[in-house]
Amino acid sequence: MHRYLSNLIVALITGAMLLGAAEISFAQQKDEKKTKETVAMSQSVYEKLTEIQELVEAKDYASAQRLIEEVKGKKGLSDYEMAQIWNISGYSYYLQERYDDAIRAYDNVMAQPGLPEALMLSTLKTKAQLQFQQEDYEGALVTVRRLLDVVSEPSADIMMLEGQALFQLGRYDDALEPIKAGIELYRSQGQVPKENWLLLLRVIYFEQKDYESMIGVVKELIVYYPKDTYILTLAGIYSELGDTKKQLALTEVLYEKGMISTASNAVNLANLYLLHGLPYKAAVVLEKEMAENIVDANERNLRLLSQAWYQAREDAKAIPPLRRAAELSDDGELYIRLAQAHINLEDWEGAASAVRQGLKLGGLKRNDTANIMLGMALFNQKRLEQARRAFEVAAQDSRSRRTANQWIAYVDSEIKRRDLMRQDIPEYQARERDQLEDVIDQ
Repeated sequence: MHRYLSNLIVALITGAMLLGAAEISFAQQKDEKKTKETVAMSQSVYEKLTEIQELVEAKDYASAQRLIEEVKGKKGLSDYEMAQIWNISGYSYYLQERYDDAIRAYDNVMAQPGLPEALMLSTLKTKAQLQFQQEDYEGALVTVRRLLDVVSEPSADIMMLEGQALFQLGRYDDALEPIKAGIELYRSQGQVPKENWLLLLRVIYFEQKDYESMIGVVKELIVYYPKDTYILTLAGIYSELGDTKKQLALTEVLYEKGMISTASNAVNLANLYLLHGLPYKAAVVLEKEMAENIVDANERNLRLLSQAWYQAREDAKAIPPLRRAAELSDDGELYIRLAQAHINLEDWEGAASAVRQGLKLGGLKRNDTANIMLGMALFNQKRLEQARRAFEVAAQDSRSRRTANQWIAYVDSEIKRRDLMRQDIPEYQARERDQLEDVIDQ
């Protein structure tokens, strides 16, 4: 899983969870289309239900429950009146977060014969949402499908409820159809798809690794609900598809606008710059973010910074971060890289010191190569005998024997020349010295 996407997956699932437990309100039911049953509600029952609602809204649940039981005991209640008594009971239990009791109350609503269609649909939907609240996704799916059987033309949000239940059960392929249908129905009505619906569709495509389809969904999110995270997610999708040029373009724009400022984003941008042959930009980003304590100056990041400066042919700038990285590590190879940077700058003393530290730490891939570097650094400091010993050690490895022996021959010739130059000039008699001077003058 790509880190762009992996870093966002929790947020995606959270955003795409429930449509939200709706505000389950008894007052909402009072606005339903009038039917024979609603007309049949007696004035006394209506007044009691209104009083109960006021107690519930005031959070005086105990008094409301006593009055509910009192009304239940009345003789001659119609089926519709009993349904509304159970309905307000469910609402009271919901507000108290007694969800099991609320579900039982709504089951009792639906158990009443001759229930108006509008009340049946709203009750089924409310029950499904309560089951979501309790993470009873199997039960919610059964309730939603019962709702779909009742309604002739399901609305987009009912389709989404089915899709969400299937999603929560991990049945992503099954969830895709109702979710897409719900979104398309909403669009056909001239509505902008809800953000959490698009988020849910995005997660399903992600789980299916259908990144091409994800692009369209994320672009919609960017248009309708512009957020930096969505642009960053789009960059991550392009990365999954191997289109790192588009990934770089999006990430760079976000960075330059100050929309992303986390360490991981800065390091990722630097890596993208390096990938596309822009090492100088990579180094500038890393150095800036380290200076501002956004990116940690740890071994890994310092090594990356040094690599960026090195590839940008800024050897002098590559040395300080590489030295710090080497000091933080027990990796001898880092000191060999440091030595190479010093050699590039013809800093022979620094190169020799770094190679020796690398050899001391050990664990090098090529000790012979390190000794060749040491010999070169010492040779350029005119420390010829020490250089020869380094080349002799390198010659013990067959991979460097030829090169080392060539250096040894060259060092030997330099030693002879040096020794010859150091010899004292013999004392000549005055006449002999004059003759020599005459020869030189000629």
